[in-house]
Amino acid sequence: MKRNGSAAILELHDISRQFVVRRGLFKKRQFLKAVDGVSLELNKGDVLGLVGESGCGKSTLARILLGLLPPTSGTVLFNGAHVSDANKRMMKRHIQPIFQDPYSSLNPRKTVNEIIAAPLGVHGIGTVREREQDVRRMMELVGLPARAFYSYPGQLSGGQCQRVAIARALIMKPEVVICDEPTSALDVSVQSQILNLLLDLRDELGLTYLIISHNLAVVEHMATRVAVMYLGRIVEANDARALFGAPRHPYTRALMQSVLTPEPGLGVPDNHLGLAYPDPLDPPEGCGFHPRCAPCRDAGLAICRAERPPAVRDREGWVECFLHSGSAELPSQ
Repeated sequence: MKRNGSAAILELHDISRQFVVRRGLFKKRQFLKAVDGVSLELNKGDVLGLVGESGCGKSTLARILLGLLPPTSGTVLFNGAHVSDANKRMMKRHIQPIFQDPYSSLNPRKTVNEIIAAPLGVHGIGTVREREQDVRRMMELVGLPARAFYSYPGQLSGGQCQRVAIARALIMKPEVVICDEPTSALDVSVQSQILNLLLDLRDELGLTYLIISHNLAVVEHMATRVAVMYLGRIVEANDARALFGAPRHPYTRALMQSVLTPEPGLGVPDNHLGLAYPDPLDPPEGCGFHPRCAPCRDAGLAICRAERPPAVRDREGWVECFLHSGSAELPSQ
């Protein structure tokens, strides 16, 4: 998913990550490819939303970007420089995470001051007094009351804990923030406050976000661009407004159809994907989505079962699907 003529702050080129799985003492090892040839770029100021079903590889990709997992193959570039083992410590000053559950990501035995200041201590930045001043400024920026300085996570609400996690991520003045389901553990009434805070901080601090979520409403509210992931691959990417207005890949369309609406009488939507998710230890031949793809069956495209589809890049966006490669036209809804 590369845009022509753009200067990317973060680039992934053909990234793959493979895990060895053992199902028994005397059984043969199997290989699970959690991320399969992903190429992405993130421009300064972007909010890139990464969406897909649970288990599609989103969080594995985030761990690779954070340096928590090495890729099996492929390269990661930050500001045009190759990210290697030698400079990963420096990289962590520029790329910071906000995790899904604020309660489990904060040390319950540390005060808010100690939690937020921890990255400064790890990197040896400032004196104790300077760190305390930085923490107080950051607490004010994220909307935490001054009285919480000596509080413990157990004394705070879920929304306040997530604000502590945001302050900890931003205390290093990073350029890129990776948000892995940043509001899924919060009450609905608090979610919008946190999302709007993240957008305000993006404008004020010049941040670039990667938002990982399967909540399409969150992604539509936050993202400037969206990438759709299925079975370890990016199958569609486009500007957020264009993708939500006219999704092109059958899987993206199915995701849109799965969103619950408040309209009475409609019931649970049918996305026509069926109940079975493909086994990542034994992925389908050809296009990984073809066993669940109604347009593929309707059009009778045998090529979908035999070959991996090409990446089609045109003025309407980027999509990996034979239905847009000139082999066939996507049936209208």
